[in-house]
Amino acid sequence: MSRPGRDDSPDRLYTLTGGRARSAPDNPFDLVTLVVAECDPVTGMQSEHAAILRLTEHPTAVVELAAELRLPVSITKILLSDLLAAGRVSARHPRKAVSDPDVLEQVLVGLRNL
Repeated sequence: MSRPGRDDSPDRLYTLTGGRARSAPDNPFDLVTLVVAECDPVTGMQSEHAAILRLTEHPTAVVELAAELRLPVSITKILLSDLLAAGRVSARHPRKAVSDPDVLEQVLVGLRNL
C-alpha cells in the first residue's frame, strides 16, 4: 500500500527535476516561504511548472504547493528554483512576529481595555 502524497515511481521524480536531487545551496525557499506567480503559464511549459503558476496567483506557501501537487517538498523546491531563475515567480518570507516587550505590553493593555 502506498502512502498518500507519495509517488510510487522514483523515475518520475528524477524526470521532473532533470536528475537533480537537491536545490541549489542559495535556494530561498523553506516551508513557509510565500510564492507568487509573476506570469501566466505558457504553451510547452512543463505541466508541474504550469500548475505551480496557476496555484500561485495569490501568495501560497511552499508546503501548500507540495501538498496540492502531491510531490515531496524537496522536489517542489527544485521546481520553484527553476521558475524563480526564469523570473516566473517571486518569493518572500512572511513577516516576523513582533518581539519587542514594550509593544507586546501595549497590545495586552489595549486588549484588557476592550
